[in-house]
Amino acid sequence: MSASAKIVKPNGQEPDELELQVAQNIHELEQNVAELKEDLMGLQFVSAKEIDVGHGKKAIIIFVPVPLLKQYHKVQARLVRELEKKFSDRHVLLVAQRRILRKPNRKARVTQPRPRSRTLTAVHESLLEDLVYPTEIVGKRTKVRVDGSKQIKVFLDRKDHTSLEYKLDTFSSTYKKLTGKEVVFEFPVGGQE
Repeated sequence: MSASAKIVKPNGQEPDELELQVAQNIHELEQNVAELKEDLMGLQFVSAKEIDVGHGKKAIIIFVPVPLLKQYHKVQARLVRELEKKFSDRHVLLVAQRRILRKPNRKARVTQPRPRSRTLTAVHESLLEDLVYPTEIVGKRTKVRVDGSKQIKVFLDRKDHTSLEYKLDTFSSTYKKLTGKEVVFEFPVGGQE
């Protein structure tokens, strides 16, 4: 299996340079690291995007098909660590490629109801969980300011404090770029949650 087989694109679309680089690195890991070989064998991704997270830092978001997300979760910690070594000065995030279906209106001929997993709210919630995976979200607060803007505070599991502290800004700016919503990630202090 070649590196380009790691990318699943809709017909007629060609992978860009970043996607080819990511595919090549995953393919090399599959070939060279014995304990990852079996887990990475059938894994593919849809696309990869590089975004600017401020302060001169960048992040690479790898979009994976939803059915393969569970398999990616098995090796995510190791895979992200290895890819971050290869792409120095960039954080790597794995996110499922989900589809949002519009709310049916009166003119639309709807033969079946829209699944809950395809609503805007459900997709944004899932995206939040994908971003912070291996850790868990233990609480959420929505703050509505006087001018009407909203800010979401997300509390992450305290046990992952040391391993994720440096990525909190990346999570916030990535979520803002993908959804347009302002989010602040924190670890609860003692008495909260």
